[in-house]
Amino acid sequence: MEQRTRTQPTASRRTFLGTSGAVAAATVLAPTVLTPSRALAQDAAKDRKGVSRGKALRVGVIGCGGRGTGAALNALEASPDCTVVALGDVFPERVAAAADALAKNGRGRGNVPEKARFTGFGCEKGVLATDCDLVILATPPGFRPQQFAAAVDAGKHVFFEKPVAVDPSGVRTVLEAAERAAKGKQCVVTGTQRRHERSYLEAIAKIREGAIGRPVAARCYWNQGGLWNKEPDPKLSEIENQVRNWLYHTWLSGDHIVEQHVHNIDVVNWAMDAHPLRCVAVGGRQARTQPQYGTIFDHFAVDFEYPEDRFAASMCRQEDGTDGRVDEIVYGTDGTMFLRSGYAEIRGRNPWKFSGANPNPYVVEHVDLQDAVRGNAAYLNEGKRIAESTMSAIMGRMAAYTGKDLEWDVAIKDPMDLVPHDLKPGPGVASKVPVPGQA
Repeated sequence: MEQRTRTQPTASRRTFLGTSGAVAAATVLAPTVLTPSRALAQDAAKDRKGVSRGKALRVGVIGCGGRGTGAALNALEASPDCTVVALGDVFPERVAAAADALAKNGRGRGNVPEKARFTGFGCEKGVLATDCDLVILATPPGFRPQQFAAAVDAGKHVFFEKPVAVDPSGVRTVLEAAERAAKGKQCVVTGTQRRHERSYLEAIAKIREGAIGRPVAARCYWNQGGLWNKEPDPKLSEIENQVRNWLYHTWLSGDHIVEQHVHNIDVVNWAMDAHPLRCVAVGGRQARTQPQYGTIFDHFAVDFEYPEDRFAASMCRQEDGTDGRVDEIVYGTDGTMFLRSGYAEIRGRNPWKFSGANPNPYVVEHVDLQDAVRGNAAYLNEGKRIAESTMSAIMGRMAAYTGKDLEWDVAIKDPMDLVPHDLKPGPGVASKVPVPGQA
């Protein structure tokens, strides 16, 4: 269901566990520090051939909107030894559209029989009950923590779209499931495609080598106009219409700072090799005030503080008629790294500019996952790091919604649980537009 949006001037793509579980999650989220040699070795391991070959892999897709269908086609492009065998979505028309697209464009490996097409709330149960080896999770973000946990418990490898949760309860669920996946050697790759893009990999390797000195600050942006909007269908229940228009409901999308800007926040965490310790934020709703835009904000600005007195400025907006900007800048003691899709450059003491081929990262991320599943590469599990980046974005949203400065250790333990536990057609999830100081 998720759609990665390409904008000008650059292209980018729950249950509360109790206090003891929250403390454990906070401990798990302590930043992992990589030495330059270890980081370079990990990055170099990703710079491989463009196709994965070997053991046949059967793929199930949960969430058959534009992003799920696109990810399935990317998985087929990543390997001739990959077949899509099951589809699931709340809405029958989306399953049908995905089946048609895969049959037409799936290289003969996307013909999903009717008996392997599942619809309605709980469609993931049907997909996970098939003999698929790997599942693509591309439902609205609010559904992802529980579906990820179910996929891991079903013994599946996972391609996990970002963000992976909309609240701290969901993040904790993801962290625990990612640990179970590690114990079972189930591979997990997430839809943060910059982590698999050659220009970004070489740029981060340069940072690890010390080419800009010690990273001390960063800026990141995802500024653009508006996105799609779905008018209510009178034949559907209120909650089904909220799911169709999921982008504009915090319980489903996490708001656009979480759903979209998590890409850029993830890059900053990657460059800093840490998650933020605290933040202060502002945000609001000025351009999109009509009811069809739910209750989310249309702009955010966050000041994140990282370990060792480092900081990052984060900005995102979705407002028609405004200038677009999607990039990251990392400031070091000896230079500055400028980053956007397909472009990386250092200005300073050690000038450098990325050049050469930059294979499609939307395909490479599936090559990397399938290589790991087949044993052609080292075991790969990105669950923890995307949970950190998702929680970073959630913390920024929480600070903006409330007008309160937030610390990581407080935010990660918060009992917030936005997603209903028994989803079925009926009334929608009630919410109001947050007002800082009152939320």
